[in-house]
Amino acid sequence: MAKGQQLEVLKALDVAKTQWYHFTAIVIAGMGFFTDAYDLFCISLLTKLLGRLYYTEAGADKPGALPINVSAAVSGVALCGTLAGQLFFGWLGDKMGRKKVYGITLVLMVATSIATGLSFGSSAKGVMTTLCFFRFWLGFGVGGDYPLSATIMSEYANKKTRGSFIAAVFAMQGMGILAGGIISLIVSSAFENKFKPPTWNEDPVASMPPQSDYIWRIVLMFGALPAALTYYWRMQMPETARYTALVAKNAKQAAEDMSKVLKVQIDGDEEKFQEMSKSDKNQFGLFTREFARQYGIRLIGTTSTWFLLDVAFYSQNLFQKDLFSSVGWIPPAGEMNAIREVYMIARAQTLIALCGTVPGYWFTVAFIDIMGRWWIQMMGFFFMTVFMFAIAFPYNHWQQKENRIGFIIMYGLTFFFANFGPNATTFVVPAEVFPARLRSTCHGISAATGKAGAIVGAFGFVYASQEKDPAKRDHGYPAGIGKKNSLIVLGVSNFLGMVCTLFVPESMGKSLEELTGEVEVDEVEDDRRSSA
Repeated sequence: MAKGQQLEVLKALDVAKTQWYHFTAIVIAGMGFFTDAYDLFCISLLTKLLGRLYYTEAGADKPGALPINVSAAVSGVALCGTLAGQLFFGWLGDKMGRKKVYGITLVLMVATSIATGLSFGSSAKGVMTTLCFFRFWLGFGVGGDYPLSATIMSEYANKKTRGSFIAAVFAMQGMGILAGGIISLIVSSAFENKFKPPTWNEDPVASMPPQSDYIWRIVLMFGALPAALTYYWRMQMPETARYTALVAKNAKQAAEDMSKVLKVQIDGDEEKFQEMSKSDKNQFGLFTREFARQYGIRLIGTTSTWFLLDVAFYSQNLFQKDLFSSVGWIPPAGEMNAIREVYMIARAQTLIALCGTVPGYWFTVAFIDIMGRWWIQMMGFFFMTVFMFAIAFPYNHWQQKENRIGFIIMYGLTFFFANFGPNATTFVVPAEVFPARLRSTCHGISAATGKAGAIVGAFGFVYASQEKDPAKRDHGYPAGIGKKNSLIVLGVSNFLGMVCTLFVPESMGKSLEELTGEVEVDEVEDDRRSSA
């Protein structure tokens, strides 16, 4: 679109009052994110159970654990799929349209969520292999939801509350994490009340009833339900006006679609659109010098901050069970049966989610269009750095029984400021600061770089966090730098996130076309004055 001009349909979207369709879009997109988070994070509740069921040796003096390579694969393979999905579906969303691709990702998530619970094999290796296979493709579908959900919500929203709407979609991630803990609590409680197994120390064999194999399968399969329930409504959403007008070059159809959504008559601007199309010179591609000149610094900012955030965020989420055990919040494995261990891990993670994770997301929703994206991100990285170092340097202090409550509070605060901070803003900003024809692609690149950080955290932390003392690390695991030093590394990652935030632009209160340089600032100011 030529600079200095904006279609009537896009102006209508920018100034539209908050309506029912905004909340409908949040729920439809948010349910996908609910499933995304549930599927990615609930595996951390179940790896201890998988280790007991499939890797306990006869006559062993303690319960089995997943071998280090298997543990890393089970925890991290979905992230590898997510990275691939973010790149592929992000690109496809700009080529085929947001709506068409949106349905594909949902079907893939539902099918693979069910398939993970049906993982089969005649040996432990067979079950873990099929589980990893299905979780990779689950992650592939989840990956597509990142750029598409963010892009769709940003293109539907008005400029005044756009940040809150996109953040509200992302906040469903917190609800998905919380739901994973609650479902695990319910399922494990039901099985324990039914079979009442003894502890490992009392009877190693009876502590792992064969029926407990159903627990992890039920928990994993539940993730398909919320996504499946929203499929019909997701398919009923019209294509976004910005894609239809600016990418598909059909301003008339965009006006018709949004007239139905906004329930107002909108001019198709055919003559204006034809004139703009002839003079439009801003059609350069992603791998061009012009893109690097206009948007290169922004892409560096969105990718680097998301990478550094996810190194810390996913390490904390996927391996918090190990930290809880090391500070004594979860009893030693021998003092629990297999089902009770699931319950204790889920209880700890649910408490952290309820007190720290979930409130952080909704604080962002409340304040992102007041404080701005940049300040929330900078503040979040700062406090994550402070609290991570406060946990790491006096780590031995937190291991003492009388200090455990303090540890949980400090650890919960790192989650709070991750979510009232960069975990939300790194999702919001890439959906706002790139042009429509490349918006989904650039969001996918930013998100995929973040998942690269998550993979570093998932695979790296499981090795790095192993203690040098053989008695304090899991059987068969090589020595690492220990949990204390690993937490210090995560603190450094958070600090570097503060530095890279300097490359991120503020997008609050501006139209998408103004942010991408497709509308002159003078014209936007004229529009603001005329609508005042």
